[in-house]
Parts: sequence; structure tokens; C-alpha cells
Amino acid sequence: MIVERSPERPPIAPLKRAFTLRFHTPAQLDRIKQATLDILETVGVKFPSRKALDILAEHGCRVDGERQVVTFPPEVVLAAMATAPRYFDLGARDRSCAFSISDDTTYCTSDGCGVEIVDFDSGVKRPSTKADLARVTRLADYLSSISFWWPTISAGDCGETAQLHELDAGWNNTVKHLQGMVNGAREARYAVEMATVVAGSAAELRRRPVLSDLIGTISPLVQDEGGIEAALVFAAAGVPVTFVTMPTLGTTAPATRAGAFAVGAAELVSATVLLQLAFPGAPVAHSIMQSYADPRTGGFVSFPLDGRCRFLATELAHHWGVPSEAACCGTDSKLPGTWQAGVEDGVDLVQAAWEGSDLMPSIGLLDVYTVFDPADIMLADDVYHRARYAIMDLDLGDEALALDAVREVGPGGHYLGSKHTRKHLRTSFVPAITHVPAPGGGFRDPLEVARERAAWIDANHVPEPLPDDQRVELTRILAAADAELRG
Repeated sequence: MIVERSPERPPIAPLKRAFTLRFHTPAQLDRIKQATLDILETVGVKFPSRKALDILAEHGCRVDGERQVVTFPPEVVLAAMATAPRYFDLGARDRSCAFSISDDTTYCTSDGCGVEIVDFDSGVKRPSTKADLARVTRLADYLSSISFWWPTISAGDCGETAQLHELDAGWNNTVKHLQGMVNGAREARYAVEMATVVAGSAAELRRRPVLSDLIGTISPLVQDEGGIEAALVFAAAGVPVTFVTMPTLGTTAPATRAGAFAVGAAELVSATVLLQLAFPGAPVAHSIMQSYADPRTGGFVSFPLDGRCRFLATELAHHWGVPSEAACCGTDSKLPGTWQAGVEDGVDLVQAAWEGSDLMPSIGLLDVYTVFDPADIMLADDVYHRARYAIMDLDLGDEALALDAVREVGPGGHYLGSKHTRKHLRTSFVPAITHVPAPGGGFRDPLEVARERAAWIDANHVPEPLPDDQRVELTRILAAADAELRG
């Protein structure tokens, strides 16, 4: 069942850019593409799935059954990739939240999938639960910066079927598009069954999918068995898949950026080729989330001082002819409202918006994508809208150029009394979270304001509920999944 948007919730506000920057030349992109083809042809990728190996062998790939390693003739790769769509639609329960991938817009979600939450009520950090995810989802449903849903935090109390329970928390608490993180063929079949209930039919799910899925590879050059078999289930149903890789320089990838991107791209392209050979035209997006290892400890670091090439992932995806789901934002900061959190969110958001990613995980988690704090997502929402305004087109119409007002006021005059000023002044100044007036003058502490705003949304926003019959059917499907999959 499709519902209309509640008037209380702001409409989604994606990053609509008036211009796009390019950081790499076609020749540079061709160089990495050729390196990727070389890796696929001479080194190969491991596919620990009999079903995947059979499909690849049937279509001319060279399969080493004992090692489960597949090497790919370049002509097979290029022909298969040519069938992958550059653009596709993502549906939602609320028609106003559905969208189509296009060249001039970036649609953002939150970070995911954190494992801890700073409790809304007590402020104490603890492991996250399905009930917590439901509350966080209602917050994301309200925020216009969030165009589609990720499981921002995990349903840590739901065991082996947590990923399906996360979808249930999503559909019961937002009307936006859901991108799940479901692995495993059996789990994927349950997820498709749930999505079919929400969409209304299998045909409608294929036409305007209310669900997509994020599936990770294993660096270096390995496909996850559960992930790749889930991807085949989703592709058969017309559910879009984003393949994501996280090559870490010096540990799971070469210690050079170009080498890491070539390895990561080989993982994504090989998975996409499989889906295109099995289901030509299956919607797929690419995401390379390059990261770094601290040379002293080997620990994971997201934001070193030299963060070059972070947005090469988008240009590579587009060079291969598929959408990009860029890896941006989040912060390594442990606390909200710090200089570090603001810098890491802000620099990433503006650059990614300029660069042209189609989809983008963005705001909502602290401490290297592990901890959700309600105040942090409100502060990051403010940063998001600063980036959104920064790339907007400039109105150059007669009213905006204000020549009549300029002639009226003349040299040395004052515009405060102008009719034009009275008409436009309130909309010319959009206050940020840093400009909330304090009772004694000046402005309030933004962190304090952020906590209050999060509490207000938590207390007052009620998303449009699922119809009772759909809610009951999702509960039935979850019970069947729990019975089958929990050991």
C-alpha cells in the first residue's frame, strides 16, 4: 500500500547541484580501468559459491574449481558491464520519497550499521537493539537530509535474523526507501518476500523497488558466499544491489591509493559481471570505501590528513557505467560537537556533493562508524544543509537581481525600508543550529540545541504506519525466518 506524505514531516531534500567537479581525467580513469581488467584476467577473484561458479563458467570465464578462483576474459567483462543500467528508480511507501537516479542529484542516507547507542533518555552508551533502531528510524524519517534508510544501528538483540528484523523496524517506522544489509540466499528470499508485501506485488516490486540491498566483498579479491548468493536472489526479483568494498591500504589492499582502487574495483566489477550474466540489466551500484591502517598499530583510520582520491570511487563507477554510492562523512570522533566531527562531516559532504555521487551514506555515527548519538545526527544534519545550500543554483531572475530596488534606494541609501527587502529578508537569512537566540542575548550552545531537537522529534514525530494486514504479514514472515535460520 502506498501512502501520501504526512504534512508534518519535511520533504526529502537531496543534494541538488548546479555544477559538478571532476577530480580525475578520462585518461586517469582509463588507466585504473585497464589495471582492473588486468587483475581480473591474470589474478582473478575467489567465488566460494557453486552456483556462481557454474554461471561464470557457462558464460566463458575460466574457473579453477579447486581454488574457487575465476579469471575473466576482458571481452566478457566489457560485454557484461555494458548491460548494467546507469540509471534506475528506487521506490518508497510514500510516493514523495521515491526517486530516480539522475546526473544532478545526490540522495543521502545515514551511516550504518553501528553497534552502540547513546540512550535517548539516560545518555548512557550501551549496545543497540531493535527497539533502538525503531526510534532512530523515526528520527531519520523526519530529517529531510535523509532521502533513504539504512539500518543506522544494528538490532543486536535479534541474533541470526537481525538483518531481517532491521528491515521490519525500517518498514514500520519510515515511509522512505529501505536499503538493507541482508546476506545469505535464504535470508534474501525472506527479505524479498517482505518487500513484496510492502510493494503490493512482485511486479510492483520490480517496477518501483521499495527495497535495495548493500552487499560487501572481502578484500583482497574474494566474494562472500552469503553475499554473492543473496545478490543473485535480489537480482532475480529486480531488487537493486550495491556492492561495497573496503580496501585498507597496506593490509587488505596495496599501500598505494591507485593499487587499492584497482583491487577494490576488481571485486565490484567481478560481482557485477556475475549478476549481468545471470540477469542482464539487473540494477547495480558500486561503492569503494577506501580506508587506512595506522602504521604503528594496524588500527582502522577513516580520515587521515592526506585523504586524496576519496571521491575517485564515484568517477570510477560512472566510468564503468553504473551508479555510485560514495563513502562519505561519519567521523572518527568519539564525541558529538567536536572540531573533528565538524571537519570530517563537512569536508566530505561538500566535496562529495560537488563530485556527483548518486547515492551516499553520510551522517549519523561517531567513533569510526560504531556509535549513534541523537545530538550528533542533528548537528550533522545542519552540516548537510550547509553543503546543500553551497551547491545550489543562483537565481538570476529580475526579482532576484533587484534592479528596481537598487534604483529606488540609490547611492548612499538604505535597503531596510524597501518593499523588496520586506518581501525577501526573512527568506534570505536561513538560521543555522549555531544561530538559535539565547534568552540573555547571543546564541545558544549548538550541542544543547541539537539534543533538544532530537528529543522533540523522538517525542512528537509518528510516521505513517504500515497497514495492519502488512504489519501482520511481516510478523508472520519474521517468525518463519526465526524458526528456520536461528540455530
